[in-house]
Amino acid sequence: MVHRLLDGVRVLDLSQYVPGPYAALILADLGAEVVKVEPPGGEPMRHLRPRDKDGTSAHYKVINGGKCVVELDLKASAGKAAFETLLASADVMVESYRPGVLDRLGFTREHLEACNPRLVHVALSGWGQSGPYRLKAGHDINYMSLGGGLVASGVKEAPVFAWPPTADFASGIQAAATALAALLACARSGRGAFVDVSLAESVLAWQSIGLTSDARGKDAPARARNTLNGGAACYNVYRTKDGGFVSIGNLEAKFWANFCTAVGRPAWIARQWEALPQEALIAEVAALFAAEPLAHWEALLQAVDNCFEPVRSFPELASHPQIAARRLVQTSGGAEPLVEVLYPAWVDGAPPGPRAPVRFAGAREVVERWRRRAVAE
Repeated sequence: MVHRLLDGVRVLDLSQYVPGPYAALILADLGAEVVKVEPPGGEPMRHLRPRDKDGTSAHYKVINGGKCVVELDLKASAGKAAFETLLASADVMVESYRPGVLDRLGFTREHLEACNPRLVHVALSGWGQSGPYRLKAGHDINYMSLGGGLVASGVKEAPVFAWPPTADFASGIQAAATALAALLACARSGRGAFVDVSLAESVLAWQSIGLTSDARGKDAPARARNTLNGGAACYNVYRTKDGGFVSIGNLEAKFWANFCTAVGRPAWIARQWEALPQEALIAEVAALFAAEPLAHWEALLQAVDNCFEPVRSFPELASHPQIAARRLVQTSGGAEPLVEVLYPAWVDGAPPGPRAPVRFAGAREVVERWRRRAVAE
């Protein structure tokens, strides 16, 4: 485990792909014991490419590190009974079924509460447990579309979606945060909670600024037309002569002035807040950066007090002095390397410890261990 803040907390992870497993990964990194319950043969992500020699997807391994995986058939009576034993001593259950699926399996809200009244049940779905879209299919790009994540992102001609999938990871963080709040409430009341988190709403929750601007008839964010999304010269991404990219975020007047002075363009200082979009000034700054290779600009601007940073490639990330100093990147696996980013927080001055690899175990072993613990408690 990475930290031990949730030592003693037990989590059942019934989810698949990225959002739910990422939420459970956060809880595992904070010290919880996470048992991932998968159907016979494993969840679909286990079999996606790239697959290692053991037949398991490398991407599956990095999103499920620190967990113990068991296979249970929740459609069979034996599987249901085993799962109920796990439920009885679980603190949190994360699942990502479509609404109604757990009911059809026999695990209604009433049954779950009867099994464990202290259970924090986190239901993570695309659109939420209610509303006309509750059963509609979707993926990250669709949730970003309805949640406002694409309306103002991209270039003037079209929206551009981001990597990694934003709604997937945003909803995982939202689910983990709400689960932790529900655990605190349970410690006071002795009652669990039913947490309904949607991927689309995890993105929608970030749109208050744009919605408020629009409601007041002001300039709501529009692609490449506002200060923070490509409309301003002082906050933009530029290509260098050798095909590299750099970012500048010189919103404060002093940083913009320092930048302009360093590149020999003092006349630009007074032009910082020309009307948006600043297409003429952006073109001039772009021409400047295009005249020299990336190494030239890095040598010149890293020593200047301004907001400048090259766009780093994946190979550059792990070896970068700042990232290396923070000790969050963990590489394991030898000939089949897994490069994982640990929980992004230091606690009491200490960085996160190493994350254990995903472990596969027999269901009987885990069920019996949890049963004995429940009896002891």
